[in-house]
Amino acid sequence: MATLGENRYGKSRVRVMKVVRHESHHAMKEWNVRLLLHGDFETCFTAGDNSKILPTDTMKNTVYYLARESNASTLEEFAIEIVAFLLANNPQASKASAEIEEKSWHLMTIEGQLHPTTYQLGGPELQTAQAVQERGCPLTITSGIDGLTILKTTKSAFTGYIKNAQTTLPESTDRIFGTCATVAWEYIETPSDYAATRAKALETFLKVFAEHDSLSVQHTLYDIGTAILAAVPESARVKLTMPNLHCNLADLSRFGQTNPNQIFIPIDEPHGYIEAVIER
Repeated sequence: MATLGENRYGKSRVRVMKVVRHESHHAMKEWNVRLLLHGDFETCFTAGDNSKILPTDTMKNTVYYLARESNASTLEEFAIEIVAFLLANNPQASKASAEIEEKSWHLMTIEGQLHPTTYQLGGPELQTAQAVQERGCPLTITSGIDGLTILKTTKSAFTGYIKNAQTTLPESTDRIFGTCATVAWEYIETPSDYAATRAKALETFLKVFAEHDSLSVQHTLYDIGTAILAAVPESARVKLTMPNLHCNLADLSRFGQTNPNQIFIPIDEPHGYIEAVIER
């Protein structure tokens, strides 16, 4: 006999842009939202009874409605508002979550001055946030960055690893280290300023990556996570994913040339995949 296991439903990829028109400048955010409900939905699956189902189209419209009413200046604050609204208005739901991605738009600099109404996309990375609330349980907030593409040309090595009949990788004491990283930190208490805390976490990530004498991707990942925990005392844990985007030294000997660590062949597939959670 079949029974219904864990289930949830909602709306994904709800895109919304909000412009707040201050007298001195315009503040703009572009968000991509996913919102999900868990709850008493079994009869919808087993009997086609939709009486406890909030349409996902309504959930989409809820994002637009709340964006208009909201005073949130950060994606974390907006995610919290979404979750609170869904639970307050849907007694059949036992749990709600909102995940938001934000593009890295920033005011453009013209002749050394920030232009008050013109934006430039800062990079491919996305700012992320997730709010999860189960009735009777504490709200969980996680902030992060996805697709942070960075590279350094030295202070990275990889030696002393297992070698067997299938090993062709030569040891290196000075290699290129590139990654497209994802980082997320979960809060144990509410920070005084989500935006300032996010900036501190990013600054810490970049500083450690740049200055670390890396003996492996794992080595650098751990030290980055440890440093973020120290820089963000409100955080409980940090999850890091750091694929190793390889740059292979080109063999120029067939051309009668040497290659003193100057000419490389970048590849992004296949790549190493390293992931870990660093906890207090």
